[in-house]
Amino acid sequence: MSDFTERYGGVYEHSAWVAEQAEPIVADSKDIEQIARVMADCVDNAAEDRQLALIRAHPDLAGKAQVAGELTEDSTTEQASAGLDRCSPEEYRRFQELNQAYHDRFSFPFVMAVRSSTRAQILEAFEQRLGNERDVEFETALAEIHKIARLRLEAMEAES
Repeated sequence: MSDFTERYGGVYEHSAWVAEQAEPIVADSKDIEQIARVMADCVDNAAEDRQLALIRAHPDLAGKAQVAGELTEDSTTEQASAGLDRCSPEEYRRFQELNQAYHDRFSFPFVMAVRSSTRAQILEAFEQRLGNERDVEFETALAEIHKIARLRLEAMEAES
């Protein structure tokens, strides 16, 4: 694995292919904005089945993977920043219901860049987005994934 892919392979959840495709274009760049744009272009120009796999690589919010401690370090930090690790039993039950309804309707998980959001805001977004058509929600999920990736890149830059 190259240094670039090792460094940026986790920016898109369990999808190192994004960094691998971006590497020939931005391997020598230190410009986070450029890296973010190129990586987003790789996703946007990928085949729909690859985009769907990327969406499905994301964990449910306040889901079983979180409870079992199976989230990536980034996902754990992001969900904790929104207080999803401190749900009341009622909130947890509501997240489980919404996760299931969302999966049943769209066949992929609800994806939202949750940093700086409250549990109430996330639940409200969940309920609103359940009314979307699949194509709209597919594009919304990809847009949220790009937000997550940009936040992860910014966090990496801040750590440097």
